[in-house]
Amino acid sequence: MKSFFAEFKKFILRGNVIDLAVGVIIGAAFQAIVNSLVDDIISPIIGLIADTDLSDMVATVGGVDIRWGAFVTAIINFLIMSFVIFLIVKAINKASELAKKKEKAAAPTTKICPHCQSEINIKATKCPHCTSDL
Repeated sequence: MKSFFAEFKKFILRGNVIDLAVGVIIGAAFQAIVNSLVDDIISPIIGLIADTDLSDMVATVGGVDIRWGAFVTAIINFLIMSFVIFLIVKAINKASELAKKKEKAAAPTTKICPHCQSEINIKATKCPHCTSDL
């Protein structure tokens, strides 16, 4: 039983699990903000046309209520969340590209011999492969 708990502790303390947990918590908090934006601001503005809140729109078919307004509200929530996630991923990709460009900007340490096309040290004055003067 002790090995089970030791293995579980090792699993929990891995960086990936903690990062994932933080991401889920932040995502849930952000979802609450988006839900509030849609429910408290966007839906009432759209509902001005029908003199009611958009999420309250219901169609009754054969004694069954179809809450199409709530469905439209969920679609708006999804579109806002996916757009924000797209912007975040785009920003992360751009930041990683900038980091890669900085790595590439480092001074080269090798060059190509013009005679034998071998890769040689940048400070070399004579090619070690073909013994040509550089």
